[in-house]
Amino acid sequence: MATAPESLRELLLTKRVVIAVGAGGVGKTTTAAALSVAAAQRGRRVLCLTIDPAKRLAQSLGLERMTSEAVQIDPARFAAVGAPLRASLTIMMLDTKRTFDDLVEKYSSTPEKAAALLSNKLYQYVSTSLAGTQEYMAMEKLVAVKADPSYDLIVLDTPPTANALDFLDAPERMIDALDSAAMRWFTEAFQSTGKLSLNLLARSAAVVLRGLGKITGGGFLEAMAEFISALNDLFGGFRTRAKAVEKALRSPDVAFVLVTSPAPMSIQEVLFFSDRLAESHMPRGAFVVNRVRQPPEDLGGATRGDVAALLAARKMTLDDDAPERLLRAHADAERLAELDEQNLEHLATRAGLGMPIVCVPELASDVYDAKLLSELAAVMTG
Repeated sequence: MATAPESLRELLLTKRVVIAVGAGGVGKTTTAAALSVAAAQRGRRVLCLTIDPAKRLAQSLGLERMTSEAVQIDPARFAAVGAPLRASLTIMMLDTKRTFDDLVEKYSSTPEKAAALLSNKLYQYVSTSLAGTQEYMAMEKLVAVKADPSYDLIVLDTPPTANALDFLDAPERMIDALDSAAMRWFTEAFQSTGKLSLNLLARSAAVVLRGLGKITGGGFLEAMAEFISALNDLFGGFRTRAKAVEKALRSPDVAFVLVTSPAPMSIQEVLFFSDRLAESHMPRGAFVVNRVRQPPEDLGGATRGDVAALLAARKMTLDDDAPERLLRAHADAERLAELDEQNLEHLATRAGLGMPIVCVPELASDVYDAKLLSELAAVMTG
């Protein structure tokens, strides 16, 4: 299967934003970090906005841990392994709640309303745990830093969702949540006095809410009404912002890099996501297929006796059945590599002409230092 590292290299040199997307567990975060290193090595000032990276990956960049503050990586770390950075590389981890708090302060009609919402107990939960919040805030943060002239390129690592489409649907889901019938019920019931009045609601709605009140207590409903009323104050700003986020993702200076493994389920999901991007007129840049198993060296018809003789020549003392087990393991490795090749051919057929596919061989270990991260960047971008 031919690879196309020059295509990824071209994206890094010409685009303003590169977004790594794919299912959880396919190596998106490591891919985003490697692409960021590759771009900085080619002279672009890079911001890598990442999501909860593994500790080993942070250590490979010389960090004990990543934080929500922008941290510039020490270029000496890469110069020491013969892979110098020609421009700055900055890393920042997404802080979902902090991003949400910034939006509340920006879009609330008064500072008092912002303070009331930020101190609400339900807001504390929603701003960190509501389904889709992390995905939406990742895009909000992307739009915010996209306007920062300090960076030539922003590489975004998307949240580890079970379904990659959750990321693309996040703005619409956020607006749907804010504009739901339940939200309107509470907004209507919360009078200007700041008290919950069920008399203002339709009888069916009032019955439902009174039933909830018996279970949760009136204090909970009061807090919820206060929260929803305050959130409603932001609704127009959120709707406008969500539309702006969607528009930004369709910009010609943005490219999506679709990350997958050779596993059939991962390929099926990334193809589904690719189709959705095409339907939404969002720019697909390339596929990256991680952990592709490589065929072992051809044994040239070696027999059990040949393997036994080789073990003896190397003075290796193993069990009597070791030659048979080694031959079986070699045959298994050949079959697994063939299976990956077939899956990649399916990906190439479905992806269509003009969509480059970059294959990254399965690594012997996790990426844990600057040398390995630089080598991965070289494999991806030539």
